[in-house]
Amino acid sequence: MAGGGDLTPAATGFCRDCLAPVRPGAFRCAACGSPRILDHPELADLSIAHVDCDAFYAAIEKRDDPSLRDVPVIIGGGKRGVVSTACYLARIHGVKSAMPMFKALKACPGAVVVKPNMEKYARVGREVRQMMLELTPLVEPLSIDEAFLDLSGTERLHHASPALTLARFARRVEREVGISVSVGLAPNKFLAKMASDLEKPRGFSVIGRRETLAFLAARPVTAIWGVGQALAATLEKDGIRSIGQLQGIAEIDLMRRYGSMGQRLARLSRGEDDRAVSPDREAKSVSAETTFDTDIAEREALEPILRVLAEKVSRRLKAAGIGGTTVVLKMKTQDFRTITRNRKLPDPTQLADRIFRAGQALLARECDGRRFRLIGIGVSDLVAAERCDPGDLVDPGAARRAEAEKAMDRVREKFGRDAVKLGLVFGADRRR
Repeated sequence: MAGGGDLTPAATGFCRDCLAPVRPGAFRCAACGSPRILDHPELADLSIAHVDCDAFYAAIEKRDDPSLRDVPVIIGGGKRGVVSTACYLARIHGVKSAMPMFKALKACPGAVVVKPNMEKYARVGREVRQMMLELTPLVEPLSIDEAFLDLSGTERLHHASPALTLARFARRVEREVGISVSVGLAPNKFLAKMASDLEKPRGFSVIGRRETLAFLAARPVTAIWGVGQALAATLEKDGIRSIGQLQGIAEIDLMRRYGSMGQRLARLSRGEDDRAVSPDREAKSVSAETTFDTDIAEREALEPILRVLAEKVSRRLKAAGIGGTTVVLKMKTQDFRTITRNRKLPDPTQLADRIFRAGQALLARECDGRRFRLIGIGVSDLVAAERCDPGDLVDPGAARRAEAEKAMDRVREKFGRDAVKLGLVFGADRRR
């Protein structure tokens, strides 16, 4: 029956558009005529999924502004910034995430550039995440727009296989949120993540146990998590370019050559991954950064921008009910060299004032005439808010500043974020 999606022994697959069951070998759905058929011999036996929202930021902007629907869209900040993400129309022209904006616009001069709205994206991300949690409590977020799900044992709850439950979820996201997702279904996390990248956008790909070795063999070693440019170059020198070549080398030999990474290469090359989907995966840091339209060398110009970023980090910490013990300053020079500096605080904090002051001290050491194109600040070593910001006996003014900040927070909560600004931050927007 169309839309029912009940699988029978004669119908192992289903239509992703109307969810009607389809018989093996069908090219189109008999109920609605759609070619989007999902059929696989192991479809009913797999329960580990990776779900990834398609071109997330750009998709939200296209949803909210119909005039952008059929044009290439790049999300990023200014000519001197970098690409946060790009829609698929822009990607056809070669635009990629983290590409300098001037290169992206050269590759796709007709693109519309939209500044990121992280609060809006986070709100939509939470909406999609809640829908995931309605499928299973075993949801492991990887970022604002992707997560692993373990749907083992959910058949009785949803009266459907994990595959069909995920197809219903994808349709619901399109209908209620207005964006699309791609799904990968496999025996483990490594293969599920790989599967979700196979067919984008609106993809749903399956990698089964029996096909794993053959599927992986032809793929490059860079398809394995953790194999970056440096390791890939080392493997290339040793004559290893494909995962299939790794499969032909004994695990002990790979460990002799590459240490603990050799064991990882051996196991992942065979599709072996025993990591559980962990819903308790915690963020390791909270940060904010900005890229300037023109390079800045003067400390007096950088400090107000640093204060604005510290307040942004503080808002995120307070909203999440957490704080951090280590303040991290990030800067990028005009020749694209990245500098990071850390300062460990005596006690954890979530206050903008303490984050800024620690960053300010780190900044002072770096302002030696070099020009910078990016600055960022964040906190790591995260803890619960209850452990943050005890009384400071060394700095008697700290308590007064903390109370003043809390008072400003209350005013901003009632009248908006721009209701109160420190004198230091005026003009910071003009300098970015």
